[in-house]
Amino acid sequence: MAQAPVGFDLDMTLIDSRRAILAAFAGVAADTGVPIDPAAVDSRLGIKLEDELAFWFPAGQVPFAMRVYREHYVRLAGPLTSVLPGAAEALAAVRAAGARAVVITAKYEVTARWSLDGTGLTADELFADVHGPQKAAVLAGLRAVVYVGDTPADMAAAVQAGARAVGVATGSFTDRDLLAAGADRVLASLTEFPAVYADLRAAIP
Repeated sequence: MAQAPVGFDLDMTLIDSRRAILAAFAGVAADTGVPIDPAAVDSRLGIKLEDELAFWFPAGQVPFAMRVYREHYVRLAGPLTSVLPGAAEALAAVRAAGARAVVITAKYEVTARWSLDGTGLTADELFADVHGPQKAAVLAGLRAVVYVGDTPADMAAAVQAGARAVGVATGSFTDRDLLAAGADRVLASLTEFPAVYADLRAAIP
């Protein structure tokens, strides 16, 4: 019998894209002359690109800034993105249990697919350009039993969808942040996920 799907966030959950993202924002700042604080961007990693750019640009300039960002990101992502420890094994553990490993991310679909292909990771299904409650809607529609992410918004989405929230402290947020947002478990890295997933499967009716 097929197991219910498991969802994974992408940036800073499966892949370490921090250097590429921050370098792309630095490129936007250089090209436009608009100062962008990398620490502030880093503190919000995981939100949609347009929402982050709205902190720095008037609404009418955000589409242009998005184009500039993506030009830089496409050039930088390859050399500056890596697979986080345990990511491939986490996806494999889900598939070994007879379930689908689904990536649900705020990232733009083209760059999300490019990032997966570039790092050698494979999603059984990809839902892109979703964040917060939108992720919850996707999880609920899939009837996913677990969602793995690195941000409080990821944990809240899992809780809202009735899925087990598994935090991984490889992004910008601490164990305490993730637990406060509703995480059932918080992992230091995805190397811990296969054992935790086995425990969760045993506890899910």
